Amino acid sequence: MASQEEKQTQPFADIFDEDEAEKSFLFSKPTCLIVLGKPGSGKKTLARKLAQIWKCIFIEALEVIQMNINEETEYGLKCQELLFKGQSISEELVTEMILKKIESPEVAHFGYVLTGFPSLSEEYMTVSQQIEKIKNLKLKPDFLINIKCSDYDLCQRISGQRQHPDSGQVYQRNQWDPNITENHKKEKDEHEEENEEDEEQQEEETAEDPLMMSDFLHQLVQRPEDILENAKERVGTYKDIMLHPLEDLMAEQDCQYLIELDGNQQPDDLFVSVVVRLQSLGVRNGAPITRLQSQQEEMLEGLENDELFRVLSSYKLIAHRYRWRRSRWGQACPVALKEGDIVMGNPDLAVSFLGKMYLLSSPEALKTFMSNPRPYLLPPMPLPPCKVLVFGPPFSGRTTICNLIAGKYKGKVLDMAKLIQPHIEELRKENIEQVQKDAVEKAITAVKNRLELENQSREPGDLQEHSSAKEADDSEETTQTRGGINLEEGNTIKSAIIQKRMSEITADHPEVQAMVEEAIKSASVSEVTLSPEIYAEVLERAIAELVKKNKDRFPGAPEKGGWVVDNYPLSVDHWSALSEKGLLPDTVVCLKDTEKDGVCILSRAYLANKDEINSKILKRLTDEALEKKEEEVREMQEILTSEEGQSLEAAEEKGESFSVKEFEQGQFINLQTRDSKFLVPQTSKQAVVILTSRFVQSWSKVA
Repeated sequence: MASQEEKQTQPFADIFDEDEAEKSFLFSKPTCLIVLGKPGSGKKTLARKLAQIWKCIFIEALEVIQMNINEETEYGLKCQELLFKGQSISEELVTEMILKKIESPEVAHFGYVLTGFPSLSEEYMTVSQQIEKIKNLKLKPDFLINIKCSDYDLCQRISGQRQHPDSGQVYQRNQWDPNITENHKKEKDEHEEENEEDEEQQEEETAEDPLMMSDFLHQLVQRPEDILENAKERVGTYKDIMLHPLEDLMAEQDCQYLIELDGNQQPDDLFVSVVVRLQSLGVRNGAPITRLQSQQEEMLEGLENDELFRVLSSYKLIAHRYRWRRSRWGQACPVALKEGDIVMGNPDLAVSFLGKMYLLSSPEALKTFMSNPRPYLLPPMPLPPCKVLVFGPPFSGRTTICNLIAGKYKGKVLDMAKLIQPHIEELRKENIEQVQKDAVEKAITAVKNRLELENQSREPGDLQEHSSAKEADDSEETTQTRGGINLEEGNTIKSAIIQKRMSEITADHPEVQAMVEEAIKSASVSEVTLSPEIYAEVLERAIAELVKKNKDRFPGAPEKGGWVVDNYPLSVDHWSALSEKGLLPDTVVCLKDTEKDGVCILSRAYLANKDEINSKILKRLTDEALEKKEEEVREMQEILTSEEGQSLEAAEEKGESFSVKEFEQGQFINLQTRDSKFLVPQTSKQAVVILTSRFVQSWSKVA
């Protein structure tokens, strides 16, 4: 059986530190007790009082059945159906309800006081099996409380019990028997001092006590199980079936955590003795959760953060001038944050726990938090769910920031460029197939059109050559007749040849294949654009896969979150698609370089592509120099051409003869006459020949 584990003080830890104390409580096991004893020994009465004072959950068969019926759970509906049919609730169903209640969230926080289990009935499980179930509970009992009572005294007590049929309340003999009550009063009067106020109070209580009214006494009845013979039979069954297994169970329990009581004492005395024993062992009570609601209606929605907490801190004070304090969650809902969503809480759903205030976002979240707040407050909470989107220009450190954030919060980087690449390739493949299909048809049509144009351009020349040949041999009449016949035959043959050539133009034609390959080549390098909806769907699937593994990130990780998106296109349409899918990030990181016109990012880009950029710069400078030189040459050529024209005209008028010599002098040719010489660029060599052809018979001879 479980016992109270001794907690070792952590070195270098302040045991009086508030955060450490709260953390220690949240990790601690709640107090769990089991009350044992013979039938009718007062187990249920003691367990109910302990649950009330110790803030634990009272678990008993009848209590569990009523709770399930009131809450209309699956078990409650089954019980209600059986009761409507007049049937009894099976032991199997009762046992399942008890075990499920022990495993409920509220029991995990408050602990439990269990009684009536193991039960005498072995219809579903034997007593040994029930005890084995208790040993294997996740929340094992810390204390065993055994109420001892002799068989004779117990049977006399049971046989003296009476029940009121309307209320169901059970009264002991000393509560309803007038003879015994009067004797108790006389004994009290002998031992107590006379006090008028006390006497008046007693008289009022006596007058108001319904048990003193004769009509009420006549309504009390005795239950069948309270008859003396039936009581003796139940006690005998307990001794035969349950006593020995329970003795073995108590023998295994540490005697420090085994409390044995005298069942002949009054219920209040038993309760006090148990409370004193628990307090001496330092057993802490359960920590309740309090709704912070003001008796006066106040509007809290419009208040600012500080003003809101100031007003809430004064609700339901547990002591004078002891105000509630704000928690590290602020206005964020702890339940939503644990699930991976940052949702601000509603001031009307504020609660206090361990001296601090928490705001819940919905009634469902309030109910969940009130049943067990521990999972939502345990470390590492409060922790952001890590839904981050980082964007910025290339070489701004975007990918590095994504990796750092993901490493800090044990998340994963979702690179949209990699995630979307398979879809881009698939779309490009579809585009290429469509382009190939369209290009084949267009190429065949283009080749056929070209052949028709070539045929039409050849027909006039053929007709002219044929008619001139016939005019030279025959007369005009014969020529016209024969020429017409030959022309018709030639046209028919040519059209047949053309038709045959066109019919041979298929997808395997070389020209068609060349055109198709060119179209496919251009389509394969063209940019493919996907719709924003596809981007959102791809990201949604990636996040869904990530959520399945979120629990493995670290202990206590939120269900959602844990992703950092990189390389996501930021446009209005893409952002709207994310909003429709409910994938908007909690945090958006924008990287900018606003100093010195972005010189930092430009320097990074240059260093990353230094060789390529240098080659492009050199090529650009070379092209600019060549263009400048060519422009200078063109200007010089225009000047020389104008001068040359003037010189040639003057020489022609004088009748002078020329001698032309060509030799390389840089990029110019030396043109010389008897009286003058001038330079002509090599690029204007043809112009020089044309200009001097009137004075020199052959350029080649002179050259």
